[in-house]
Amino acid sequence: MLSLSELIRDHAPVLVLDAASLRSQVGLYAADGTTRWETQTGEAGVAIFRCVERLGVDLASVRAFVFCEGPGSTLGIRTVAMALRAWQTLSPRPAFAYGSLDLIAHAISEPATAIIADARRDTWHYQRLGHPLKRVATAELAAPLLTPADFRNWTPLPAEVATITYDIAALLARMPEAAIFRGVDTPEAFLHEEPSYATWSPHIHRAPTPST
Repeated sequence: MLSLSELIRDHAPVLVLDAASLRSQVGLYAADGTTRWETQTGEAGVAIFRCVERLGVDLASVRAFVFCEGPGSTLGIRTVAMALRAWQTLSPRPAFAYGSLDLIAHAISEPATAIIADARRDTWHYQRLGHPLKRVATAELAAPLLTPADFRNWTPLPAEVATITYDIAALLARMPEAAIFRGVDTPEAFLHEEPSYATWSPHIHRAPTPST
């Protein structure tokens, strides 16, 4: 695991892309120490590329990519992952992933506080500082709780939960030495476990046999 400071030192210019929330956010950390950010709302398949365009990013000069692998908007995260795989095909460069809730946990640095995000079916992605991400049922949640304000939720939020703005530039600025970034061979959205599929054996449909 690496810190943001290490990534910038070894790989700048570094392009950061995050589409886990309702706002797509893209930042460029340059070799001279300057940082520029662009944020767009709307469908991630448009917003992410509009951010890159408005920043005036020369993709050929980028030496590494950093992206959010989730939890969050699966469509947005997979849109970013698809773009990164395409750019890596054109010019091989390393990619580094981070977790959205882990980022918040390190930024606020409150070990007792759990960061949660909707995991559907009355369950929540659950992250505490220094602990692995897990999935927890609503009935098992206990304060203090914090959730990113810009994430969608289908299950009603617990009454005791507070919110935090999911501002990537501000969150990263609070924890430049936190080792939360891991290298990945193939950018993809985070999954708690690999999907499993039931085996289906085809059968020829036959009319029911009449009873005697």
